[in-house]
Amino acid sequence: MKLLAPLMLAALLAAPVIAAAQDAKGPAKPDLAKGEAKYTAVCAACHGADGNSGIPANPKLAGQHPQYLVKQLQEFKSGKRNNAIMTGFAAMLSDEDMKNISAWLAAQKAKPGFAKDKDLVALGERIYRGGIPDRQIAACAGCHSPNGAGIPAQYPRMSGQHADYTEAQLAAFRAGARSNSVQMSQVAAKMNDREIKAVSDYIAGLR
Repeated sequence: MKLLAPLMLAALLAAPVIAAAQDAKGPAKPDLAKGEAKYTAVCAACHGADGNSGIPANPKLAGQHPQYLVKQLQEFKSGKRNNAIMTGFAAMLSDEDMKNISAWLAAQKAKPGFAKDKDLVALGERIYRGGIPDRQIAACAGCHSPNGAGIPAQYPRMSGQHADYTEAQLAAFRAGARSNSVQMSQVAAKMNDREIKAVSDYIAGLR
């Protein structure tokens, strides 16, 4: 008993040191194999086997910044971003699942898209690159970069995204149906249907 007490005390004193050492290493790296397995089971039917959705209403996720994907999944799960289908799927995912899936998707190669409406693409380019100054609408390129690559951990990659999906999201921001980005709500609120359609089509063709 006398020997056991010092050993227990030593273990208790060592515990904070071990925990501190683990914290110093930082969070565990995402497990891409687990991410792929969970993605295949939960997400692939709607977003494609490699994250390149073939359904225009569903976004392409391949090559997207992992921090952005994690944020969206967390907000679907919490209800901050309202979508009945995605809320149900996100509810099945743990934080670890979200990080693993997002890291795996970020490592997939995004397939290019293309603009479809030649009559509107010039207007879309003007808005994307220069905004609409007389209505204080900022250029999309300022946050999403000139080629649509976005800025990691801040603004999502947009290049090649389905025009139908982008158009639907801008309309949702404008209507208040999507409210998880104040910046995007403020931008979309000032745009008309034609401008939203034009910039969405232009983004689809960005490389």
